[in-house]
Amino acid sequence: MGIIDKLNKDFESRVRLGIMSILIVNEWIDFTEMKTLLNITDGNLASHSSALEKAQYIEVKKEFVGKKPKTSYKVTDIGRAAFKEHLNYLEKLMKF
Repeated sequence: MGIIDKLNKDFESRVRLGIMSILIVNEWIDFTEMKTLLNITDGNLASHSSALEKAQYIEVKKEFVGKKPKTSYKVTDIGRAAFKEHLNYLEKLMKF
């Protein structure tokens, strides 16, 4: 198995790379801020964040602030470890 085979397929999308990169350096970030930082649509963020949540890489918190719904994201310990491993393999790949 080569190094390229060790890259995590869950992080192949540029949107998922962006989500994970933002969450690695922020405790919690809300939907609107994430969408703005990545310059993507609501649906695009919702589908990618859902896939990352299903893989247990991020935690999604839905709550009401006043009468408005608020969705926030946080990286999980599993997600942090998997993303760091993915980045390590990317670094090894760049050294070839």
